[in-house]
Amino acid sequence: QVELMESGGGSVQAGGSLRLSCKASGITYVSVCRAWFRQAPGKERERVAAIWSAGGDADYHASVKGRFTISQDNAKNTMFLQMDDLKPEDTAMYFCAVTACGSKYYVFAPQYKYEFYGQGTQVTVSS
Repeated sequence: QVELMESGGGSVQAGGSLRLSCKASGITYVSVCRAWFRQAPGKERERVAAIWSAGGDADYHASVKGRFTISQDNAKNTMFLQMDDLKPEDTAMYFCAVTACGSKYYVFAPQYKYEFYGQGTQVTVSS
C-alpha cells in the first residue's frame, strides 16, 4: 500500500519561508518523478515543481522560479519543497505526488499524470 505524508505547512507573512516535507512508503518503482502540486479555492490544481529521482533534474512553474527549491533524499524516500519569499498568491493546499518515471523528460511535462498523491498540507501567506 502506497502512502504519502506531507508536513511543514502553516501560516506566514509575505516574505517569509516554509519547508514542506513528504515521506513516501510502499513505492516499488526503481525510477520515479516526484512533484509538488497546489490548489487554491476556486482554482485548478497546478504543478509547482517536479524532480527526477535518478538524475535530480528539476522543473518549476514560472510563478515560483527563483523562490522555491525542490529536493529529495532517495535513501529515505522523502522529498522537500523549500519556499522562500512567499507571496499571498502562494496560499493554497499543497500536495506531494509520485509516479513511475523512466526518463528525466517527464519532469519537464507539466501535464504528465501522477499516480499517487498525499492528503495535502495548507500553506497560508498573509500580506
